[in-house]
Amino acid sequence: MIDPKKKDYSEREKVAIFDTEFMPHIDSMYNFAFKLTFDEEDAKDLVQDTYLKAFRFISSFEKGTNAKAWLFRILKNSFINDYRKKSKQPAKVDYQEVETFYNSENTDQNITIDLRSETMQNRIGDEVTNALNSLGVDFRIVIILCDLEGFTYEEMAKILDIPIGTVRSRLHRARNLLKEKLNKYAQSLGYN
Repeated sequence: MIDPKKKDYSEREKVAIFDTEFMPHIDSMYNFAFKLTFDEEDAKDLVQDTYLKAFRFISSFEKGTNAKAWLFRILKNSFINDYRKKSKQPAKVDYQEVETFYNSENTDQNITIDLRSETMQNRIGDEVTNALNSLGVDFRIVIILCDLEGFTYEEMAKILDIPIGTVRSRLHRARNLLKEKLNKYAQSLGYN
């Protein structure tokens, strides 16, 4: 049975849609991916995977609709699927690399302590980013989509594949969690 929603675009039309509808959003896609993964390479991989899937399934895209929301939904689904897959796998460590590193003559014996304190020093700088990053994935996504990317509740519901009421309640809870996390920081800046 043929899906009436799928379009039969020619190769030329697919490339034109990809270039005009999808590519203008690549920076937003990268920003969203980075805010989800906290890693440049993972964010680039996620964006690449998203655009690959977008081209592969371009026949299900309706020309003239919100391409950005469609791409965000693909990216979000790819992130969640990858996150679930990784969370089920045990952590992998290359013991040969660790052994080689610690057995080398150039190894500083106090390196573990130094790395830990250095990492914490760099993280303390931006309290707002730290608070946002400490939220659960579901709460972080709604804050990013609404407050940083400017999507409407309806668009967010489509991207996240949840009812609008759930979007609103999740956004309300996420903002309250951020408010709690940033309360001391705001007081230190003189806000009540």
